[in-house]
Amino acid sequence: MRERIDIAGISVSPDHFIGGKRVSSPYTFETRCPFDWSWKLADISRGTVTTAAQAAQAATDAFPAWAALSAAERGVYLHRLADLIEANVEKLATVECLDMGMLLESLRLRVILRGAANFRNYADLATEHQERVWSSRGTLNRVIRMPAGPALIITPWNAPFMLSTWKCAPALAAGNTVILKPADWSPLSASVLADLIDEAGFPAGVFNIVQGLGAELGNALTSDPRIKRISFTGSVPTARVIGKAAAENIVPFTAELGGKSPLLVFADADIDAAAKKAAGQFDDSGQVCMAGTRIIVEESVKDEFLEKFHAYTDAHVMGDSRDGKTTMSALIHPIHVERVLGFIERARAAGDTIVRGGKLWKEGANWIEPTLIVPRSNDSEVVQSEVFGPVLTFQTFRDEAEGVALANSTAYGLSGIVYTGSAERAERVGRAVRGGTVWINTFLVRDLTAPFGGVGISGIGREGGDYALDFHSDLKTLQILEGSVRAD
Repeated sequence: MRERIDIAGISVSPDHFIGGKRVSSPYTFETRCPFDWSWKLADISRGTVTTAAQAAQAATDAFPAWAALSAAERGVYLHRLADLIEANVEKLATVECLDMGMLLESLRLRVILRGAANFRNYADLATEHQERVWSSRGTLNRVIRMPAGPALIITPWNAPFMLSTWKCAPALAAGNTVILKPADWSPLSASVLADLIDEAGFPAGVFNIVQGLGAELGNALTSDPRIKRISFTGSVPTARVIGKAAAENIVPFTAELGGKSPLLVFADADIDAAAKKAAGQFDDSGQVCMAGTRIIVEESVKDEFLEKFHAYTDAHVMGDSRDGKTTMSALIHPIHVERVLGFIERARAAGDTIVRGGKLWKEGANWIEPTLIVPRSNDSEVVQSEVFGPVLTFQTFRDEAEGVALANSTAYGLSGIVYTGSAERAERVGRAVRGGTVWINTFLVRDLTAPFGGVGISGIGREGGDYALDFHSDLKTLQILEGSVRAD
């Protein structure tokens, strides 16, 4: 076991968490602060095939006893963990801010508390679940949820704490043990989560963390026959690789992938509210999979919309994520900065119009100015491919049919945003826009019991509420011949 590291006065382990113990590796990878790239935060234990096998075995060994507990008994652990998360908001927010770059104020007030809510929500849903019971053809039928086995959870570098809790909570509540593989660009909050799980008294091996590079660990984890569920959030190319490994072992697999969501604005909408929300898509420097990155506005209100949009965008402040005045965080990593700049340069070279932004905020830093591009056509790369940065496109439409057609014109389908003042149009267009979630006159409002996921290349399967609990379970129908047994 390696010495714990100091992150702004907070003690964090750089090691894996396997079988209730910290496990080190001889090799490491580094993590740095996105808004101060000169600040090396830590050297993190870099897992190997052996590490992956250790975690799979620990999760397998712990599964029978954890699965044998009732949902209410498991819920006691999950509620205890939620209490600890709430008691450690400042610690978790600080670590995540420095490691991933998200605004400290957002983490304190919203994101970390959502993690606690995830564990409470799934503990209660699992406990309150009512089995379906009915009579048919002379038999009494009951549908039973059986814990599936060790679950592999693979999370991305954006919002790592919230997404880890979002995925781990239903797996644990359903009776599965967990192996969490956090992203190597932002692993630290997952390590703090492991400390809290240990403090909450979870049995050894119920929750495990393996850190490292996906290229080195991915196949070892996803192809292990001891893994019975895989839940992944990340890129489309990686999902294709994981999907093949899951198919080899006939393992159920959910994937929440990229987005290229439309923000569709009709002339009868509150234009000021729509423009403000559109400028808000630059939050977290656009590193949000559900962001409405394709602004599509009815032609008759184009000028009014753009005037308000530019005013709200001008109000954005780039800087230190710990500063309450900052509204746009840095991008996660210089490699990602170059990737986003590549999209902008190719758009410029292809004849797309860079209306604003399109360059670094300052040399040597991980910020790109909020960028708006008018594409030469709907086939432009910047329209059809996920950029995952502070880059929005702007298009117009003449009537509802054209607007919906543009909204549905990519291979993605994670979400959509529609602004309109008409109840009939809200219902009609809301149904017509392809996406797992469509918001009308709002954005990012989530009910944790609702299904969440994408269509097209934005993903397969659904998370959230009972949908996630069903995914993490094997469903059994128990049939008893009526009149053949008596009460004991």
